[in-house]
Amino acid sequence: MHKLAQSILLLAWMSASTAAFAGEADIVDAKVAKQGADTYQFEVTLRHADTGWKHYADAFIVVGPSGKQLGKRVLFHPHVDEQPFTRSLSGVKISPDIKMVTIKAHDSVHELGGKEMQVKLPVH
Repeated sequence: MHKLAQSILLLAWMSASTAAFAGEADIVDAKVAKQGADTYQFEVTLRHADTGWKHYADAFIVVGPSGKQLGKRVLFHPHVDEQPFTRSLSGVKISPDIKMVTIKAHDSVHELGGKEMQVKLPVH
């Protein structure tokens, strides 16, 4: 094979496989505050080896004990040079019978995965 063709194939393989090397997104910290009756605000810190638009942490979700999604914060762009990073989600309505939720990270390649965090909801 011609050297130029080999180089092009190698570059194509490297760019295609770089997204897979970033791994899954992790939740590294989560805080919750009560905003009002059955309404909460979440401050969530994520870590992910964002590589750019092809592979980045693109959301976090708040999940109840039954597995039902209670809230979702979409992240509209990569955070290649800002790791870890914190974003908030407010106005999450949660039934008073739920005492604890799980925060999960989502990335554009692996979807849900990585380290999750359980958070106890404040009473007041």
